[in-house]
Amino acid sequence: MSTWRDDPNAIPPWNERPKCHCGFCTWLQVWTDPLPQGKKGCRFFKCPDIDDDFKACTFMQWIDTRPLGRVSFKEEQERRVRQQQIHLKGKEDELKRRRAELGQREAALKIQEEQFQAREAQFKKEADEQKNRYKEPAQSSTTDGRNKKGKFLRFTQ
Repeated sequence: MSTWRDDPNAIPPWNERPKCHCGFCTWLQVWTDPLPQGKKGCRFFKCPDIDDDFKACTFMQWIDTRPLGRVSFKEEQERRVRQQQIHLKGKEDELKRRRAELGQREAALKIQEEQFQAREAQFKKEADEQKNRYKEPAQSSTTDGRNKKGKFLRFTQ
């Protein structure tokens, strides 16, 4: 049984591709330059990353040690389409991962917002209670039998 490593038209599954030191899954490409000699037409993995200074990552890993033969124009076009599909699949996976991260962040923010609102409500309640303590009229000390004018009341039995 042949594998994708033996078949020049086969595309390796995304999860079987090596990762470079950048952490990205690599792209599958075909060497087109005449140098180094004997490598034209060989497949290799290459990092898709370009850093902030627009310098490309130099990670590269050969799949083939010798060219796999001439490829027709149609086969080359199909290979490029497959390569673009793989690239798009990688972008979709990255987008899905970022959406999941965003969902987690939004959930965390919602929890923080609820906690903040609960604390704010507690502080408001405590402030209102403190205001009401100072606003309550002082208890009068007229329980000794005096009326409002300060005269003693007569108690009859």
